[in-house]
Amino acid sequence: MSARPSPGVRRLGRGLAVLVAVILALIAWQWKSDLPLDQLKARWATGASRFVEVDGLDVHYRDEGAGTPIVLLHGTGASLHTWDAWTDVLGASHRVIRLDLPGFGLTGPHPRGDYRIDAYVELVDHFLARIGVGRFALAGNSLGGQIAWRFAVLHPDEVSALVLVDAAGYPRTLPPLLVFRIGRWPVISSLFSHLDPRMLVERTLRQTYGDPTRVTPELVERYYELALRPGNRAAFGARTATPFEDQTAGLSALRVPVLVLWGDKDSLIPVSDARRFAADIPGATLRIYPGLGHVPMEEDGRNTAADVREFLDRP
Repeated sequence: MSARPSPGVRRLGRGLAVLVAVILALIAWQWKSDLPLDQLKARWATGASRFVEVDGLDVHYRDEGAGTPIVLLHGTGASLHTWDAWTDVLGASHRVIRLDLPGFGLTGPHPRGDYRIDAYVELVDHFLARIGVGRFALAGNSLGGQIAWRFAVLHPDEVSALVLVDAAGYPRTLPPLLVFRIGRWPVISSLFSHLDPRMLVERTLRQTYGDPTRVTPELVERYYELALRPGNRAAFGARTATPFEDQTAGLSALRVPVLVLWGDKDSLIPVSDARRFAADIPGATLRIYPGLGHVPMEEDGRNTAADVREFLDRP
């Protein structure tokens, strides 16, 4: 005859059962399905938006303006819309090409789940060849900045100038924002791909901006809806879980004009990294913006774009 559990064990069992029930209720409350792709396209693939098949992906992009081409690459969790203000300014004198990178925006997840930096470089190279772009200037923010400088290292003959906006690439001990830590926890990351990300999206945007009051409901809604593109939440987790590779040794080989732009209130990648880029890249020009955060092209699009246009127009 087996012994009955003690009162303490029974209380612990009841407590655990209640905790599990609460967790399951919270999950059910926060469960959020993807939004239909056709619905998202109708809302966000407007105006100059186009789609082209590249390496098994239906890449969403915009190709506007005329003149010397400049290609713009967004950061993690963002989309080509992050460059709206730059396109308005630069499009008057340049051909401005921007795309949703794999795993983000309307392009959707990589068919092989490959989110290494060199895989992004390869996709961008194939995309530009597909739409017929020759030599061009290249700009990128955060993840897009890392892809941009790595592209310039691997394809030096294709890049005429390089603009790094709060670019990634140097080793970090621990991501400072919660959203980037989630991908490192497999169980939480898998669960996150089914939960409503609205609160996390808004919190992350407010931490990313130098002045959180500039984060509008419309901005939150855009990031939120595009996060719900089928496959994007799982791709976000896969991207943030991708092992880091330190490839910065290649920076010293760059031989193109380089402009490094940075917000001094960047809470994601410290302004000290801006100075590292300026020191490691021969002849690089550094511009730091007081009061701006991680996405200066969104926070003060016209002034930052004007600086880029002046840089590109130098003899």
